Amino acid sequence: MTDTMTDKMTNKMTDSQTNCGECPDGRIKDSSGRCVMPAVTFASFILSLNTSALYHMGELPHPETGQKLVDLELAKHTIDTLILLADKTRNNLDADDKELLTRILYELKMRYVKLC
Repeated sequence: MTDTMTDKMTNKMTDSQTNCGECPDGRIKDSSGRCVMPAVTFASFILSLNTSALYHMGELPHPETGQKLVDLELAKHTIDTLILLADKTRNNLDADDKELLTRILYELKMRYVKLC
């Protein structure tokens, strides 16, 4: 591919990101108006794992089929991952992140126990 073709493709991709009315799912507009992935924070990572656990416990439907499926093994694995993160980050989180992680773990454990 020539440099000119690469430049044209890059410009076209950039134009489509900056000229879009709304961003595609999972993306947000940055300060220059481009559609980008949001920044990864500890809280967003924990919330992502929470969503995964809820999905595997049948609390959230599959985004394409709408079906609610239960896979307790995957739900437990996700909860165990959050427990590992809590252990490894002990005394190293700010108050908000610590509270978020503590509350999510409590809620997920309670939901898991009810399913078993």
